Amino acid sequence: MLVDVLNAFWVGGLFCVLAQLLIDLTKLTPARVLVFYVVLGVFLGAVGVYEPLYDFAGCGVSVPLVGFGGAIARGVREAIHTDGAIGILSGGLTAASVGTTAALVFGYLAAIFFKSKPKRM
Repeated sequence: MLVDVLNAFWVGGLFCVLAQLLIDLTKLTPARVLVFYVVLGVFLGAVGVYEPLYDFAGCGVSVPLVGFGGAIARGVREAIHTDGAIGILSGGLTAASVGTTAALVFGYLAAIFFKSKPKRM
């Protein structure tokens, strides 16, 4: 149990450190780093590395955006297996629909209940 928590902590921490280094040492914007992490999750899922990494690190891998990409890859793989070639288009959308819907709903609720302020430079 404690080993699982520690593995999630250090693997998730490595993802955070990598993201911070990409932001600090390159000209990548935070939005591009987020997209990179989703694509990295899709790539890791496509080559079969995401599932063993998830088994090892649990939430350290599934909570960051890498987990979102891994879910997309898993959804495409399952949809291709059950539906054939049309699963290439439908699998990722089906797998990501819950996360996307939650983000939209909570973003909308935040916009209703909180007043945004312009960022001062």
